[in-house]
Amino acid sequence: MKGNYTKIIAGLALLIFLGVSASAWAQSPQVEETEVEVNGITRKGQRIMVPSDSKAVEKAWAAYLKEKSGGVVKGPSLLPTPKALAAKGIYTVESGKMDTISSKPLRIVSKVEGAQGGTMVWWSLDMGNAYVSKKETAQEWARAEALLQQFARSMYLQDIQQQVADAEKVVVNSQLEEDRVVRQANEIQTRIAKNHQRKLELEAALVANAQELEQLNKEVETNLKQQEAARLQVQNMRRAVELVKAKADKVK
Repeated sequence: MKGNYTKIIAGLALLIFLGVSASAWAQSPQVEETEVEVNGITRKGQRIMVPSDSKAVEKAWAAYLKEKSGGVVKGPSLLPTPKALAAKGIYTVESGKMDTISSKPLRIVSKVEGAQGGTMVWWSLDMGNAYVSKKETAQEWARAEALLQQFARSMYLQDIQQQVADAEKVVVNSQLEEDRVVRQANEIQTRIAKNHQRKLELEAALVANAQELEQLNKEVETNLKQQEAARLQVQNMRRAVELVKAKADKVK
């Protein structure tokens, strides 16, 4: 019971925490401008922290890039080769059409890697004549920032939904355990009632047995008296017979 109570408290605490942190984080995921070296080339781009598992973020990021750019997303090979390991977390689109950012085709280079507290998602948008940057292309930067924030929020929401589902499972399992313990308590009470009834029956049987024993003892005493009386009667009859025989012998 103590373990289940702890799980319930933990689940409630998780829901309260998520309720507070979800609104606070999701409203303002911070995007930073930073340079990252990919395949030996340093590029300027945008970076955001996503508080989710890197494997889940990688999979979602590849799908997000494909959806938003409409182009072919090239990612690292699944084979554990040195080349694939070197390209781990790197996803590129050679000619992406993202009208919400720029009317020109974009070459997108991105990198997803695990970091303390979550997963870092970075991308660089090459418009052909310049990289999207905070100062030089402020308008495009803001649009790209919004898309990156949208992705981060969707991942954060997905993570929250999973945690809520896990918390709900804890509640359901705790409820099932509570129901089991209640049923067990009812069964114990039923057994106690039966035990009490059996005790009453045994006590009544003991009383009846004692009364029967008392009656048997009285019958034994009566029987002994009857035996003694019968013995005396037999003796008296024998004396009477002897007297009669003696009188008969005198007549002869």
